[in-house]
Amino acid sequence: MTNTTAFNHLLLASGSPRRAELLTQIGVPFSQLTPSVPEQKKSCESAQDYIQRLAQEKSSAGLHAAPDINGLWALGADTIVLCGESVLEKPRDYRDFESMMLSLSGTEHSVLSAICLRNREKQFSRLVETRVSFRNLSRLQIDAYWRTGEPVDKAGGYGIQGMGAALVASISGSYSNVVGLPLEALIPMLEQAGISYWQEAQS
Repeated sequence: MTNTTAFNHLLLASGSPRRAELLTQIGVPFSQLTPSVPEQKKSCESAQDYIQRLAQEKSSAGLHAAPDINGLWALGADTIVLCGESVLEKPRDYRDFESMMLSLSGTEHSVLSAICLRNREKQFSRLVETRVSFRNLSRLQIDAYWRTGEPVDKAGGYGIQGMGAALVASISGSYSNVVGLPLEALIPMLEQAGISYWQEAQS
């Protein structure tokens, strides 16, 4: 069953397995590729402008790398953790991770995701924020979480959908946004693009 009458095709322009899992969760058939887009914040950019630019560049790169298929839409996305004025991306090493956890411990931070859905004629974009509060963390907890291996490829050094859930006291806003793809914002965009969901997803 689907709520749309069109059957346009979706390309996920991201290598993230978590974004792929979220699309599969709502039954969106899609293909996936990882675009080559440098992720470097410009000195004059705000965090919001930075991730919106990346989402747009990823969707554009994905569209241009894909075969010229009628009805093809490319979805680009980027997610960051913002603690005060500091952008927390993937930790470079243990010390970087430890510094992130100490700054997040016992405080509230923002998770920002930008998504951009485009074809060769039009695009839809959204920026979504979720507020996340962390428990007070001991250094033993920080070290133990690092040793799970989970933080290495996660923005902000944690994955709320995994073992990192034990670090979180509460959230305000979209849970799927913290995972990396705000479904509440994406679904109306899919409807506008005529992309079906509640189907048997294909990866």
